[in-house]
Amino acid sequence: MIMNILAWLVLGAIAGYIAGFLVKGDEGLGVIGHIVLGIVGAFVGGFIFQALGIGNPRAGGDNINLMSIIAAVIGAVIVTLIVGFFMGNRRSRGAV
Repeated sequence: MIMNILAWLVLGAIAGYIAGFLVKGDEGLGVIGHIVLGIVGAFVGGFIFQALGIGNPRAGGDNINLMSIIAAVIGAVIVTLIVGFFMGNRRSRGAV
């Protein structure tokens, strides 16, 4: 259980870093912010994939497989887009 959570944290950090390159926009988060969003996104992506029945991103217990990587990156992109939407609106209002 603990190793599974640690594996998803590491995978989420990597996915957040990748999502920072995939999602264009300036949310003002930096690398650390994207890593944190990636960790949240990894859990969100795993939940979404499991709820939709698309493979089983948690298959293999503590092992990280291709499906878990895809789920984490997609979840990180979704979370980054959502945060970027809200942060972008806030930043543009403050600049006016």
